[in-house]
Amino acid sequence: MKIAIPDDYQDCVRHLVCFARLARHEVVIYNDSSSDESELVRRFVDCDALVLIRERTRITATLLDRLPRLKIISQTGKVSNHIKVADCSVRGIAVAEGQGDPGPTAELTWALIMGALRYVPQEAWRLRSGLWQGSLGRQLRGRRLGVWSYGRIGKIVAGYGRAFGMQVWVWGREASTAAARADGFDVAPSREAFFTGSEVLSLHVRLNAETRGMVMPADLAAMRDDALLVNTSRAELIAPGALEAALAAGRPGFAAVDVYEDEPVLGARHPLLALPNALCTPHLGYVERDNYELYFGTAFDNLLAFAAGRPTNLADPTLLLRA
Repeated sequence: MKIAIPDDYQDCVRHLVCFARLARHEVVIYNDSSSDESELVRRFVDCDALVLIRERTRITATLLDRLPRLKIISQTGKVSNHIKVADCSVRGIAVAEGQGDPGPTAELTWALIMGALRYVPQEAWRLRSGLWQGSLGRQLRGRRLGVWSYGRIGKIVAGYGRAFGMQVWVWGREASTAAARADGFDVAPSREAFFTGSEVLSLHVRLNAETRGMVMPADLAAMRDDALLVNTSRAELIAPGALEAALAAGRPGFAAVDVYEDEPVLGARHPLLALPNALCTPHLGYVERDNYELYFGTAFDNLLAFAAGRPTNLADPTLLLRA
């Protein structure tokens, strides 16, 4: 097979241990990102397979129509809003998916919380600039941590909060809050209380049509002027422009963000990057070596199984019945 792997920003895929599994196949790796359909056609038109890194490249029906040779898309992690499995199935294109580890994103969430509340980036920069202490940070013990959605990542973050002596409460759907209660965590009495009472509020909600824009300007305005909002999930969970405006108005007082509406963000062209009370990282949540070995190892195994005529982990298993 000829396989294309787009959006390998760090040029790291070829250096993974699992990459050796594709030694008998022709692999083309692109280290940049493109949203231009004609450019994507140029890159993929003679490929039998694509390996997608999360949602970095959007696969549309019109793009698929221009890729007659494509037989399979192997997704690292689960399929999300960047691709419609039905569009692929109707064209006879298989979509295989895998599973990542929630640990790295939870760990980065905690690193952002610690970095923001203790001003770690600013103080490190001051020291390198020949200066000494310039801020007064805050400890976590005794403070209120709000975790929105007690899923795979939220559950770990809540556990970190408990280990650090924080008062943890959870908000989300009934199933989510029930699971949190079963593990001994409090549930916020209301959405309003969740925003007004959380000193650190971390979002861990899947993005879909229902959750898009779920955090509104009024929610942010209700937060404390010393509160920290953390988003390592998806930028689109927050209403467009709402976080930037809220930070400028001082409620919440701070934000730590790892996700953006349009990625990659190049040339520092995002309004959050101009705000002194925003700590921003370039979507590093799942970008960790062990997780990449898991993500890509599964994706490559799915390709090899497909090439051997034994497809595994298909998002639409009924495709086999139609073959």
